[in-house]
Formats: sequence, structure tokens, C-alpha cells
Amino acid sequence: MEDHSWTFLREARRIVVKVGSSTLTYANGKLNLYQMERLVRELADLKNQGLEIILVSSGAVGAGMGKMDFEERPKNIPEKQALAAIGQGILMHLYEKFFSEYGKTVAQVLLTREDLANRDRFLNARNTLLTLLRLGVTPIINENDTVAYEEIKFGDNDTLAALVAGLIDADLLIVLSDIDGLYTSDPRDDETAQLIKVVEEITPEIIEQAGGTKTKLGSGGMVTKLEAAKIASNSGIPMLVTNGSREGVIRETIKGINPGTLFIPREHHRLKTRKAWIAFGSKVKGRLFVDSGAEKALVVKGKSLLPSGITAVEGDFQRGNVVSIIGQSGEIARGIVNYASKEINKLKGCQSKDIYKILGHKDYDEVIHRDNLTLKV
Repeated sequence: MEDHSWTFLREARRIVVKVGSSTLTYANGKLNLYQMERLVRELADLKNQGLEIILVSSGAVGAGMGKMDFEERPKNIPEKQALAAIGQGILMHLYEKFFSEYGKTVAQVLLTREDLANRDRFLNARNTLLTLLRLGVTPIINENDTVAYEEIKFGDNDTLAALVAGLIDADLLIVLSDIDGLYTSDPRDDETAQLIKVVEEITPEIIEQAGGTKTKLGSGGMVTKLEAAKIASNSGIPMLVTNGSREGVIRETIKGINPGTLFIPREHHRLKTRKAWIAFGSKVKGRLFVDSGAEKALVVKGKSLLPSGITAVEGDFQRGNVVSIIGQSGEIARGIVNYASKEINKLKGCQSKDIYKILGHKDYDEVIHRDNLTLKV
């Protein structure tokens, strides 16, 4: 398996690097300029090797904390947004300064959940990022904390980084943390904890082992990294969690050395961009409950969802929205509906041949076509 993991690392050409607040800032909230400069030097050197680099960077709130002499990260949204507004400019100014010393151009990209939940904005973000890469520019991405609120927040940049990796079809996601990787238990509390070098499947036991965050500066912990690994793995993208404070850690990774925990993507499984958006980027507007026959047709046979298999409709949604499909034991898939919720309520349990008679029009035989449906993975 180790040789297999090295192959993932060595063959990566388009790489998303995520760096957290705990790596970029000191405990008092002020920016760690040494760490920033070292990170930029490594990334600039990778670009000199012909690799495409996208940086997802936390640190705006931390930079704002340092500027305003806050000793602890605020818990309320308005204060976080204010500090982010203060700190984002500081953070980007330093990145631009450090990258320019190595002759590299950067571009700031701020995203919210809505930017990826809306299909048109999703495609615009993808096209913009791919154009920046084609121009040789390094995109520096952060969640738009200044305008994001609870309903649209990614909640942590680990999730954002995984979604971005899928957005641009990255070959590798590297998450730089304040810990060496995933351990059998929390190494801060348990001296016998062992580093897990390779994870092939994220099981409930692994999630239970992960525990929570210990830092005052970051919003994520190992649990959020596992959630990000799920997204990356199911998008066919390997993800490495490693210690961002370790000298030369990115360079070692690209050489094929695994200095942390590598999450192996699902074998022969890489969701196309559209299906990855349905699964992870979209915002679910409602739920369709299906019977066992429809569940088998979707999961086992790869069929479309017909009105005859629908037993109940929940939510108020329109044609083109994404909904969750609920089977006998919970969510089994997500998909883009061809009819609005009020129409599906009339159609549930009926045959496709009766759609016109019931609605007075018939645009599709299927409520959700299989091309617009992603199974839960």
C-alpha cells in the first residue's frame, strides 16, 4: 500500500494546499511571518517545477485578532466578520509581498457556500480558477467571512478546500495542520497514540477516534478533516493531512514521501464535476421518499427515479433544484428534479404514461434522470 500511496503523491500535477490558522498564527493571534514565508517559498518552488498550485488559506480572523489585540477568537458572528474584514487585507498583502519576491503573481478569491450551491456561480468559479491557473497565477482562496453567515458558512476551510479540489479536478489535496496526522487517539492526551499512515475507508470507528479541536484560533479539528477527506475521496482525489510546521513537508510530499496520513480515494471512483456538485456542492431544497422497489432500481440497477416509486414529498422546491432521496434506511442519493414539489405530489405513485393526464403537460418521463443523480457514497 505504501508504494501505491507514493504513486498518488508523485504523479500529482494540480495540487490544492490548505493551511490553517494554527499554522499561520501564534497563540496570541498575531501572524507567524516565518511560517508564511517558508510556506510561500515551498509553493513558489513547486510552481518552478511546473506544478499548478491553489492555496486555501485561513488566517484572516487571526490576523484581525492580532491587529486588534484580541486574546481569544470571538464566538459571535459579527465580531468574527469584523476581524475577518480587518485581517483579510493584512493577510493578502503579506502573501502578495512574499510571492512577488519569488517572481510569482497571486489572485485573491473569496467564496461562500452559496457560490458553490448555485450551479451558475459554481461554473463561474470553476472557469475563473482554471483561467488563473492557465495564466500561471496562484489563486489564494478563503471563505468570505465578511459576508458569510451561519446558514451559508462552510464552517471550516477544510471543507472549502475539499470542495475546491473537486471544483477544479485537482490531483491531490494537502491539508497542513498543527498535528502530524490522524492518530489512534489524541496524542495530546495519550502518549501511546500511534500515527495512522494510510486510511483506505473512513469508518465510524475512525471518526470516533478523531475527537475535536484543541486550538483557540481554528474553527476545525480532525473531525472536519475527516469530513473533507470523505468529499475528496468520493471525488477521486487523495488527501494528505500533515504538520504544517514541519520543514520541507510539502516538498517531501511531492517527492512521494508520506509524512502524515494519506486518505486513499475510492478505487475507480471519480465523480464527474456535475455529479460531484450534486453530491457535495449543491444546497438540498427538499426530500423525496421512495419505496423499496425504487431504491433497488436506483442503487443496484443505476436507473432513473420514476414517479411510481415515490411515496412522499417534503419541502417546497422548483424544477432544477437538488433534493435528497430517502430510502428505507435513510438518504440514498441526491439529484436534480425535473418537476416542482407541487407537481411531484400529484405524480407520486403514478405511472410515467399518466403524467400528461395528471399535469396537463409532460416534459420528462423521469422525476430525476440518472445523469442528474448521485448515489450516497
